[in-house]
Amino acid sequence: MVVQNRAFQRAFELYTDTVYRVAVHNAPTRADAEDVTQEVFEKLLTGRREFADDEHLKAWLIRVTINLCKNLRRDSRCDGGALTDDLPAPERGDGSVLEAVRALPPKYRNAIYLHYYEGYTAAEIGEILGAGQNTVLSWLSRGRETLKKQMIGGFECD
Repeated sequence: MVVQNRAFQRAFELYTDTVYRVAVHNAPTRADAEDVTQEVFEKLLTGRREFADDEHLKAWLIRVTINLCKNLRRDSRCDGGALTDDLPAPERGDGSVLEAVRALPPKYRNAIYLHYYEGYTAAEIGEILGAGQNTVLSWLSRGRETLKKQMIGGFECD
C-alpha cells in the first residue's frame, strides 16, 4: 500500500496541471474542471490499473479526463440543461489563441490542444482519443483552418 501511495503521489505531482488544463478545455465551467480533476485522481487511487511507463499513465489520465467531461456534458443535457458538444468558450474578451482553441468543436479542440500544448504526435493522440492517425491529422488540419478563419475574423489582406 505504501508503494501505491508513493506512486499516486508522484503521479499527482507530475500530472495535476495537465489533467486540470485538459479539463478546463472540455468542462463547461472551471468549477466542473476542478471536480473532474479530483475525480480523475480518485479513479487513479482506487483503481488497480498498471502502467507501462509515465507516458502511458499520462495518456490514461488525459483519456479519463476527456471522458468524464463528456459524461458531464451528457448528464447536463439529460437533466434538461442546454449544453451541447459545441459549447463555446466562456467569454473573456481577451482574444487569445487559447480561447479560440476552446471554442472549437471537441474533436478539433482536443487534437489541437494535445498536439500543440502537450506535444503529442498524431499517432499518440489517436491512441488517446480512440481514432486513427489519419483521422487525427484531418482534425488538426480542419481545426487549424477553423482557427485561421476565427482569428482573421473577416479581414481581407491585399
